[in-house]
Amino acid sequence: MVIKDWTKITPTLSQPVLNCIKKQGFATMTPIQAAVIPLILSCKDVVAEAVTGSGKTLAFVVPMLELLMKRAKEQSLRKDFVYAVIISPTRELALQIFKVIEQFLEEPELQHISLSLLVGGRSIEADAESMKKGAQIAVCTPGRFQDLLAERKQLNLPGRVKDLEFLVLDEADRLLDLGFTATLNTILQYLPRQRRTGLFSATQTKELQDLVRAGLRNPVLISVKEKASISTPIALENYYVIVEPQDKLLFLLNFIRNRKIWKGLFFLPTCACVDYWAHVLPALLPDITIFAIHGKMKQKRNKVLESFRLAENAILLCTDLMARGLDIPAVQWVLQWEPPSSPAALVHRAGRAARAGAPGCSLLPLLPAEEAYVPFIRANQQVVLQDWALSGDRLIVTDKLRNKVLSVLHAQQRRDRAALDKGQRAFVSHVQAYSKHECGLLLRLRELPLGHVASSYGLLKLPRMPELTPEHRRQFGAPAAGDLACIPYCDRQREASRLLKLDEYKKTGVWPSKKKKKIVQTKPWEQAKQNKLDKQDRRKKRKDLKKKNNEEGKGKKRRAVTQEELDELAADVALIKKLKKRKISDDQFDKAFKVDK
Repeated sequence: MVIKDWTKITPTLSQPVLNCIKKQGFATMTPIQAAVIPLILSCKDVVAEAVTGSGKTLAFVVPMLELLMKRAKEQSLRKDFVYAVIISPTRELALQIFKVIEQFLEEPELQHISLSLLVGGRSIEADAESMKKGAQIAVCTPGRFQDLLAERKQLNLPGRVKDLEFLVLDEADRLLDLGFTATLNTILQYLPRQRRTGLFSATQTKELQDLVRAGLRNPVLISVKEKASISTPIALENYYVIVEPQDKLLFLLNFIRNRKIWKGLFFLPTCACVDYWAHVLPALLPDITIFAIHGKMKQKRNKVLESFRLAENAILLCTDLMARGLDIPAVQWVLQWEPPSSPAALVHRAGRAARAGAPGCSLLPLLPAEEAYVPFIRANQQVVLQDWALSGDRLIVTDKLRNKVLSVLHAQQRRDRAALDKGQRAFVSHVQAYSKHECGLLLRLRELPLGHVASSYGLLKLPRMPELTPEHRRQFGAPAAGDLACIPYCDRQREASRLLKLDEYKKTGVWPSKKKKKIVQTKPWEQAKQNKLDKQDRRKKRKDLKKKNNEEGKGKKRRAVTQEELDELAADVALIKKLKKRKISDDQFDKAFKVDK
């Protein structure tokens, strides 16, 4: 599609919107903007699919403001009504969209339009109060918006959205992945059907198609890709490298130092992994600022993200919370500890680099047993991974580097028990996450050398886990020398509590805890998952067999009751009533029922 000038769009955009677009430096439209904006302005519902970083936010913000300005000319906008709702999966993405709209509303002709941000992590009363003051545009997360619609009766939000003009579901497939299907269905029940709706996403799924059928009327499907054969931005270079499990951390450290990074995102599998590496990496990368963010950080996330945006030489450790929609223009590299649990997530992770046509790269380390992931992701997601070994940049892992890194990690764990605990939790959560991979046929837990993986975490000892075998313990080697129970917490309060528990343990032989845990026989994650799948399969087979028998007439049928049996039952009931009323004697009753005495 030919990229158009903003002034040549039909219908023509208003001057205030054009002025703001010019101030932000968007001289021309991207293909997705050129395709979507005219359709929305002509009152069409739209389902838009485009690669990440292609400008989807402006594709719905611009027509939304145009629709509101047109409505304001026809009839004044009521202060207490909501005319546009934008729903995003995470509060970070919602905040980013909120700031984009704020820039437009700085124009004098648009300042009369009110805007509100409704997200979790803060008081719901504050959001309810902001809605009472007036919010003609609401940018929200689904859970908070549903609460305001259904639970805050005094707010009467259902009455305020009855004239809704425009609904946007941004990163719609992610909304469904996070389990918001029921929430979205509830929200749609409160909204008027006479509205414009836009669904924006980088990938299409079956669940998304179901939502399209439920929430849109005769939508136009727009799919814009820069090349038919790939689903990531054309300026993005995706690499993979085969490394031994015990050398993964060492390779990545060498890689970062050789690039003299800069600014990058480092995706880790779990929140516990983010906490551990955020604790130990500053000592290994002293020249780079390390930031950390994950879903369990409720209050600090916006502050951390803003600090990372302003930093010049920094790495942000994160989970897939950061994989969708967020626009950080200066990101040059996206690093990943391992393949994401969902193949589609690889597209979104890598897409945090190469935003809006800028160059960018991503790197995915793979273990030798995971090499089949490369052709799989090419066929499944149209993502071409190039072999980093062919780039000519050889990064050699030496024994000197290994000993130095391990000594630093071990020293941190011996100095502060918090680091030891975080390392153990990170490794356990990593193994659990690996067992839940969607592409489990390629990434098999039983083929993962867990002893070597634990070595890459720099652990002092292996945790107690049913997945660990004698072979894994041989791979890891002997635990670190010394009594690990003597390692203290730097936090005095935690250390005092630990010492009290340790004394009680020495007396009773049982480690005290707040709650008495029910003793159950533990099973490996992979085995527990397989047992669950087997149970579901058996249940499905029974259900199918029952259905088949019913169709063939082989199911159990209740025998029909004859009229003779009904008459006999009525006579018996009549005799019982006569006995109760003393119209017959006990002997007569027994004789009638042929009771032998």
